Amino acid sequence: MKADPQVQRRLLDLQAIDTALAQLAHRRRSLPERTELEALARELSALEDERVRAQVAVDDLDRDIARLERDVDQVRARKTKDEDRLAAGTGPARELEALQHELASLNRRQSDLEDAELELMEQRETAQAVLDGVEQRLTEVRERRAATEQRRDDNLAEIGREEEFKRSARQPLANDLPADLVQLYDRIRADTGLGAALLTAGRCGGCRLDLSGADLARIRKADPDDVVRCEDCRRIMVRTNESGL
Repeated sequence: MKADPQVQRRLLDLQAIDTALAQLAHRRRSLPERTELEALARELSALEDERVRAQVAVDDLDRDIARLERDVDQVRARKTKDEDRLAAGTGPARELEALQHELASLNRRQSDLEDAELELMEQRETAQAVLDGVEQRLTEVRERRAATEQRRDDNLAEIGREEEFKRSARQPLANDLPADLVQLYDRIRADTGLGAALLTAGRCGGCRLDLSGADLARIRKADPDDVVRCEDCRRIMVRTNESGL
């Protein structure tokens, strides 16, 4: 393949744009915010599990407290009924004596239930504090996630603008070069990531290897408009006065 030496040199401009685009693509894939968001997602998942456990603990205590409150209400109702009957003073003495014993028993029962309820309420206060702490941590992590997502989106928008600028510069440059030369360049770049490189001081700028004496002799014999390629990496080598020929 042949191409004017000046046209071949412009391949380096095309390669510079493609290299910049490849770097932007790598930057897009390796944004630190992506790793941070993955870590935050794991942290949020663990906190959500912790919140569920804390909420279950509070709910269980609420249920137990409600049950004790119902029991206390029943004891109080029974006490009121017995006290009313005792205050009326009707009935056999033995029955009235039994009511007094029952009232004493109900008072002890109410005291025991109220003590148990108080203990559960203290436990609930502790459990609620644990739940509040987890929810506070969840709020903080969610805020960090939102801030990280915003940084990620800002960086992606910046990368997108740079990519658009580079692509807008690439298209007219590629269109201005011979189609067969660009096709060869694109094919090599697709395989190796680098389609054209500068030949400097007898070294290929693509694979960074010094050319053998036979390769240098072959290139010296080539016409200036011959498109030469490295025997090792097969990339297009662009010749200049600094090529060591």
